Amino acid sequence: MTEGAEPKSHGPGGVAPERANRLGQYWQPDKTSGCTEAVIVRSRRYDQRVLAPPSRTSAAPPQVAAEYGLVVEDSAAEFCGAVVSCEKDVVELEDRRGKRRVFPLSETFLLDGRRVRLVRPAESAQAGPARTASGSIAPPASRARVARASRIYVEGKHDAELVEKVWGDDLRDVGVVVELLNGVDDLPAIAAEFGADCDRRLGVLVDHLVAGSKESRIAALVTSEHVLVVGHPYVDVWAAVKPSRLGLRRWPDVPRNVPWKDGVLTALGWPPDPAAAWRRILGRVRSYADLEPAFLGRVEELIDFVTAPGSR
Repeated sequence: MTEGAEPKSHGPGGVAPERANRLGQYWQPDKTSGCTEAVIVRSRRYDQRVLAPPSRTSAAPPQVAAEYGLVVEDSAAEFCGAVVSCEKDVVELEDRRGKRRVFPLSETFLLDGRRVRLVRPAESAQAGPARTASGSIAPPASRARVARASRIYVEGKHDAELVEKVWGDDLRDVGVVVELLNGVDDLPAIAAEFGADCDRRLGVLVDHLVAGSKESRIAALVTSEHVLVVGHPYVDVWAAVKPSRLGLRRWPDVPRNVPWKDGVLTALGWPPDPAAAWRRILGRVRSYADLEPAFLGRVEELIDFVTAPGSR
């Protein structure tokens, strides 16, 4: 370098970049002494922890109560199922094909993609009035009521059993009897034979009551103001149970040329036994919270209709 010439500035502190080492340090002449001995100057781009090992501390996964029916995956994402039991140190899961496995509660699980730790549900009930499965305040124990003259009709046995499981206590308290239609083809004649009037009402719950369906055309033939026909949009009452209760994200899509129950059993890999499948589905229902709102609302509407003031 020519005497008196300024050094070329190639990097921080006027130092050529090639003289920077991996720690972000640069060699720079000691200007105070005028000698060529170098001192280390640390780059401002890095702090002292640049090569420190990553922290091994992380936030503990949140705790979630292992409530019956909660759907989770094991930590290895190899088994997905619904909680069927939870003991002191283990939880049992059942997948959509009915296979069960037991896991220690010391493990973590995946819930909606996030890692959680399952804990036993609180065993002590919260303070407050007792509730029925429909969410109503449970009435005090009393003698059986005389049945009302008003009635609720449902399409089939499965419908009746589901209504009984969730609303049975409420219906007994108000004296409402639920009877079977065994299909809706003869609904107009059945409604006429019932002879509903202002104080003897009839409520009817129909499956698949959607615009353009056979059921909607038949229901339109019932015109009495003392008969209320309502329905849910599902092809079968099975689908009124939330699929998550069975460890499913949704009920299978079934081709229109295949009987719905048969298609569901095939898609889920369940044995071809609709009665056994229904027992399994119904067994997962604990309260109104396990049913779809489109079904809940219609049943509540019917109960209100047949118990309205002035009816008997």
